Order: sequence, then C-alpha cells, then structure tokens
Amino acid sequence: MNGGREDLELHVLVQGYPGKAVCHGGLGWSTIALLRMMDRVILIDSGGFGIRRTLIERLKGLGLEPADVTDVILTHAHYDHAVNWVLFPNAVVSIGRRELEWAVQVPLGYTPVAEFYARELMKSPQLRLVEDEEEVLPGLKAMAAPGHTPGHLIFVLSKDSGDLIFTGDAAKNRAELLSMTADATMDAAKSRETMANIWVIWRRRPENLLIPGHDMPMVPKDGVPEYVGRREAAIAAWRGDDLDQIITYDLTLV
Repeated sequence: MNGGREDLELHVLVQGYPGKAVCHGGLGWSTIALLRMMDRVILIDSGGFGIRRTLIERLKGLGLEPADVTDVILTHAHYDHAVNWVLFPNAVVSIGRRELEWAVQVPLGYTPVAEFYARELMKSPQLRLVEDEEEVLPGLKAMAAPGHTPGHLIFVLSKDSGDLIFTGDAAKNRAELLSMTADATMDAAKSRETMANIWVIWRRRPENLLIPGHDMPMVPKDGVPEYVGRREAAIAAWRGDDLDQIITYDLTLV
C-alpha cells in the first residue's frame, strides 16, 4: 500500500498481523512503514530478526538500500519493533526518552524488550531521545501513549489530505480499537486512556489513516474502522517426505 501527496510517499513495507501463536510464544508480526518526504527516507519501527531479509528486499523494491534510510523512528522498545535499527548505519534513531530509560533497566530475560539492543542504542551516536509533543520531523509529532509500555509514543503526521497516525502497539489492531481493551499491556487503564485519545485524533477527519502495530491500515468510516488494502499473511510448512512438498496455509481471512 502507498499513498500521499507531491512531497510525501507512504509505503507499508511490512503489514502487521492481528494474531498470536498458539504453541510457540509471541507471533511478533508487526508493521513497518516507510515515509519519503523532502530529502528523507523514514522508517516507523524496524521489526525483529525474522523480518530482516524481507525488509531489505522491500527496500530494494523501492530502489533503496539500508544505507539510504535517514531516520528510524521507534514507537517502543519491544523486540518485534526495535531490533533492526542496527541495519541502518546512516539513520538517526529516535525513541521516547522515558521509554529507553525504562528499557535499559528492565530485568534481563523476562520481558519482550530487546534488552541488549536498547543498551547499545542508549550509547549510540545515532540516538535521538524524543519528548512528548516534540516535532520529530517537519509535520511529524510524537505523542505520549503509555500503557503497553511506560514510554510508548505514537506519531502523527499532519497533511492536508488527511493525517497519518502511527500507533505502534498503543492500538495494535481493530479489535482493540473497538473494544477499548488492550491485550499484552503493562497498564490496562492507561491503555484505555491512550486508545480514547487515539480515537479523538482519528475521528477529526474521515480521511485520517491509522497504521496500527499489528494490523492493516484503517480509516474511520461512520465511526467504525474500515480496512484499507488487502491482508497479506501465510505460513508455508514442510509436511511431506522432501523439501519440494510444501503446504501453504492462508491466514488472510478477515
């Protein structure tokens, strides 16, 4: 999916998926979005280990290499959103000050935080610590969105044809937005407050596009989230006697 105006392009490089693995821990299929505006190439979240090859291939499809990315903006410090900042040597890596200060102090091994990546980022010359209400880039504003993690941020890009709202895991999917109930949150009450604030921003104009952390982009049609684009999700498994016998399980039902 892509869209925008003369000086802006939006590409959802990796589409998030609103599901959880039943027997193998967290699924971690999270959204990675790319913005091109002015002379900048911007990633909103960077994904985890499993998406590295796909991410590089999707960049190549746009004529880009990892070295061309100028900005990596992280909504929070969980592994499935933050690990791959190391792929982009020329990028400024932005993350909430409160989030990173919390992430470097969590006990090792007990949370989804990418602990060692957070610690490396804290001492990296690429780091930019972001405050609530800060304009990270022209027109792109950070807003505090606690609940899922203490220092989670959402990012809102204001434009004439409708704002872009990158919610990360403050609002992971359509079910959370409709029920106002968050799965996998550190503070359920704060998550509910954050989602209420997201709804206020989203409802301001029917053209506003919300890009969640683990689902497809959506617009608010008659007060209800309506998907934009087509879902992409499948698993291929070797269930036969050799590697040529592959069964693909389609996960695109909505």
